[in-house]
Amino acid sequence: MKRAFKLLALAVLGLLAIAAIALALMWHARLPQRDGALPLAGLKAPVQVRYDEAGVPHLRAEHEVDLYRALGYVHAQDRLFQMEILRRLARGELAEVLGPKLVDTDRLFRTLAIRQHADAYAAKLDPAAPSTQALEAYLDGINQFQADHPAPIEFMVLGIPKRPFTTADSVSVAGYLAYSFAAAFRTEPALTRVRDQLGPDYLRIFDLGWYAGGVAQGQPAASGATGTTGPAALNPGDRTDLDRLAALSQGALDLAGVPFFEGSNAWAISGARTASGKPLLAGDPHISFAVPAVWYEAHLSSPGFELYGLHQALNPFALVGHNQRFGWSLTMFQNDDLDLIAEKPNPANPNQVWVGGQWVDLQQRQETIQVKGGAPVTLTLRHSPHGPIVNDALDKSVGTKPIAMWWAFLETENPILDAFYRLDRADALPKAREAASLIHAPGLNVVWANAGGDIGWWAAAKLPLRPAGVDPSFVLDGASAEADKPGFLPFAQNPQEENPARGFIVSANHQPAASQPVPGYYNLWDRAQRLDQQLAARGSGWDAAAMQALQLDTQTGYGPRVLAPLLADLRAAATAPGEAALVEQLAAWRGDHPTDAVAPTLFNQFLFDLAREALADELGDEVYALLRRTRALDHALPRLAADATSPWWDRRSTPAVKETRAEVVAAAWRATVTQLKATLGGDPAGWTWGRAHRLTHEHPLGKQPPLDKVFNVGPFDAPGGRETPNNLSGPLAGVPVPITYGPSTRRVIDFAQPGAARGINPVGQSGVWGDRHYADQAAAYVRGESRPQHLDEADVASHVQSTLTLTPH
Repeated sequence: MKRAFKLLALAVLGLLAIAAIALALMWHARLPQRDGALPLAGLKAPVQVRYDEAGVPHLRAEHEVDLYRALGYVHAQDRLFQMEILRRLARGELAEVLGPKLVDTDRLFRTLAIRQHADAYAAKLDPAAPSTQALEAYLDGINQFQADHPAPIEFMVLGIPKRPFTTADSVSVAGYLAYSFAAAFRTEPALTRVRDQLGPDYLRIFDLGWYAGGVAQGQPAASGATGTTGPAALNPGDRTDLDRLAALSQGALDLAGVPFFEGSNAWAISGARTASGKPLLAGDPHISFAVPAVWYEAHLSSPGFELYGLHQALNPFALVGHNQRFGWSLTMFQNDDLDLIAEKPNPANPNQVWVGGQWVDLQQRQETIQVKGGAPVTLTLRHSPHGPIVNDALDKSVGTKPIAMWWAFLETENPILDAFYRLDRADALPKAREAASLIHAPGLNVVWANAGGDIGWWAAAKLPLRPAGVDPSFVLDGASAEADKPGFLPFAQNPQEENPARGFIVSANHQPAASQPVPGYYNLWDRAQRLDQQLAARGSGWDAAAMQALQLDTQTGYGPRVLAPLLADLRAAATAPGEAALVEQLAAWRGDHPTDAVAPTLFNQFLFDLAREALADELGDEVYALLRRTRALDHALPRLAADATSPWWDRRSTPAVKETRAEVVAAAWRATVTQLKATLGGDPAGWTWGRAHRLTHEHPLGKQPPLDKVFNVGPFDAPGGRETPNNLSGPLAGVPVPITYGPSTRRVIDFAQPGAARGINPVGQSGVWGDRHYADQAAAYVRGESRPQHLDEADVASHVQSTLTLTPH
């Protein structure tokens, strides 16, 4: 018997060993191949791909079309699953591989008409255009890799079938990028509810005015909300639909687990202010964290063209990049290019709405969502003259008004592929300006510099003209002229600067200076002011090291600005032993967020509790939760804190009692101390920001335990915070404070030595689990380190780790 058990045990161990070997071989077969030679059909000549120490490919081709075909191939080696999940999200096809819980997300993206628009857009591309030929070659490279190699492990886990990538997929992903900018979808329902249900006194804290002089060079004078009129009465069901749409919109971004765009820093300094005498350029687009990260770095070279660029999945053209002659970065413009419009339905015919003085039929189309583990879902999607009817995204609408969406991404010609093809080659001001003018949606700030000494910034977007007095911060009335778009502002009138006398340009998602208002959901001005002040204060002598230090700055004026009018109330509220010392820490705090400080932990928890205590009572938990995720609340809180007479301080749930600001501050303080003790312990010395503020890079599969332990990267104690230059942040939240977005890279280029440019990836170059470049930059990123972006030939050659040759086939 013992011998039998022994034999059985040996057999089991043998089977386990065989299984382990099989798994190891299966895993190894899915790793990127970075050396040797591989055939690639369609090449005119061999393409050399040299990989450096960070896994960045340096591609050299004899023909431009070969360059992009090879880029597609090596990009797919590292990021095929990212490409797949992005196209499925943008085209409303996630439920097919992730099951019924993604049906609502798919329904939303089908309703947004990104898929329909992308199909039509792709069909109209000029096949002779260099940008189209480059895109098609790039996609062919992706498809050849996919056809000839085992599917990524995520495909196996989820049962994803292989299928070719198309130009429509690339355009769809551009639509997702534009949608992730569209704060209006998530903001207008909440602001409309405040205006219509609570009234103008409550609306006053929301700073919706326009500052003609901009906000970067100093705190602007107070300005109130401008909107006073609204659509024909929305009933409770309509408002519920709007709230559900806002929640669905935000939830779709959260649930899909792919990066979306949030904010950014970029600045350029003229040679007159630099130590080298040449312009300096810095850029760190703020994008949500994920595994893999959004950018794929690649150095491309062919006769007459060279660029070190950062690429998004399914896009052959770098969205930010540089070479020996020029470079640029991007920030989000934050202009409002999306309007929600309440249509007036015909009581006698629900398929008609009143537009332009007559009843107009709604167009209809049907689409079917395939659902893994469930029955297909057929949608009937409607479209008014103003745009798609977005409450069709709801499983069961309870409103009576169709809500249309006017969106610049759908309503402009938007030659964005050609725009970035040209921007990748824009070595002079006129070329960069022309390329920027072709970006219609989403709105982007292009911050550019060249070795010749020029610097420039263009707010790139097709800006719609609206009737006088219309405030698109609110849901508009489709039956009136409110929703009309009589045309677009000429690009020459967009906010922009070229070689300004001050010697530097800052772009940080703030409202720019412009004589004509540009409605938008701009970020707090504190980050822009901090950058502007630091750049102005130093004067001359700027170098790359000083630029990198400014990128890592963790200070903001926002916290002290909120706290200043509340300190007396806080001192009165701090009655328990030791609490007075905590308040004095806040009083002395400069707004910096290092990992070893307690004050930022106190402030962020207190701000979260103060906002909830003051606003949730009037709005209700669900609407308040939506508002909490918007920039509108960021602007509102300093104005609320400074106004002791605001009606928000009085709780509606206690009509017999009128609460004061001091009482609400005291309640928020008590909640803050209670939460910090519960989460970080009873000793305030341990309430350090690093313990409260941690970064985990989440993989789409890592949303499900125990796969989070396998695919996710982190956690890391992290410095920085909301609207600091080192903007490691997320929506307003209590401790533990989740970090959901931040600098997606930190690039610094001195055009005296562009070959010495530096950057960083928040995680790693590869999206293939188990690859050595899957997470090899994550710890360095949080420490604020950077690495060289090799550009000069001698530098590239000295850092080659392996060489892959792609040969004609």
